[in-house]
Amino acid sequence: MKGIAILGSTGSIGLSTLDVVARHPQEFELIALSANKDVAGLRRQCHEYRPKYAVMADAGCAAALRAELCQELPGTRVLSGPEGLAEIAAADETDYVMAAIVGAAGLLPTLAAARAGKRVLLANKEALVMSGKLFMDAVIEHGAELLPIDSEHNAIFQCMPVNYRDGLTRAGVSRILITASGGPFRDYPLEHLADVTPDQACKHPNWSMGRKISVDSATMMNKGLEVIEACWLFAATPDRIQVVLHPQSIIHSLVEYVDGSMLAQLGNPDMRTPIAHALAWPERMESGVKPLDLFQIGRLDFTQPDPVRFPCLRLAFAAVAAGGTATAVLNAANESAVAAFLEGRIRFTEIATVVEATLDEIPASTADSIEIILDADRQARGEAANIIGSLSA
Repeated sequence: MKGIAILGSTGSIGLSTLDVVARHPQEFELIALSANKDVAGLRRQCHEYRPKYAVMADAGCAAALRAELCQELPGTRVLSGPEGLAEIAAADETDYVMAAIVGAAGLLPTLAAARAGKRVLLANKEALVMSGKLFMDAVIEHGAELLPIDSEHNAIFQCMPVNYRDGLTRAGVSRILITASGGPFRDYPLEHLADVTPDQACKHPNWSMGRKISVDSATMMNKGLEVIEACWLFAATPDRIQVVLHPQSIIHSLVEYVDGSMLAQLGNPDMRTPIAHALAWPERMESGVKPLDLFQIGRLDFTQPDPVRFPCLRLAFAAVAAGGTATAVLNAANESAVAAFLEGRIRFTEIATVVEATLDEIPASTADSIEIILDADRQARGEAANIIGSLSA
């Protein structure tokens, strides 16, 4: 049996992972579960799955959970903070780590899993967006297995030749095409975008996701972050990657070869498919996902994204081209701006304004260490806070 630690078990990816794992009780053992502040949710999961470890990122919440579980489940050890997350990611009992913590908070435990040589099921974008070279170097140096969980990157992985890490040209790959639904505002009147509400932005037409990721989908920053990820995952340069609007979300991404072939991975929009693929790789296993009915779908549409409607996509391409800490600055500014939008302090269209202004104010430097990257993250959040304050004044 393979031991699994789920970083972010109460979120949408975590819940989908638990669903898949529960279908194969003879193959997987849940070693550890973690959450940020959802004490009640993690307590329920501990009672259902009886993990050896439970981790709350927030120390106060960990104390509350520990008080509840000390009598109810004495076999479950409660840890807290970044240290607790890193401990379960690197624990001897852990074979696979589902890295599903949203945001920069997921960087350090995911890096700890790579340095411990685990199979890392990567759903956290920030590990590569913030520290791509450091993270990939750790994967190679410590013999970790890195399997992408984002539906787009998992699709690309399935369509790539086995030697893609030797370079796309040598592998015969000409382009990577990343599909995007376009989110809830794909056809929304441009003149009304400034007035959309957080609830409108979080109503994704195809996927069920958390609020932050849903807003990223609405701005298409999520697709920009995926472009950055793809550069590191598949040894690609941004000029070899194209984003394609595909509203049905049936083709999850494509790989174009020099001989004119184009391979695509199709499936219903359900995250259990890439999760099951990564858990079973190189084999396959049942995921609980409904089979794809091509006759019911009927048609597949593709268009180019509008740069006026989706300025965040342009900013992401510019950041990855700049290199170094620029992508960490982009991510930090976006996290700050999205949080401010969800709190009603800035308008939807001002998310891109905050990100661009922050990138302009903080020059990129070489990302040679985790300390440099985290310092760039802190600087960017401080600058973004100042910009947000001026916009909301």
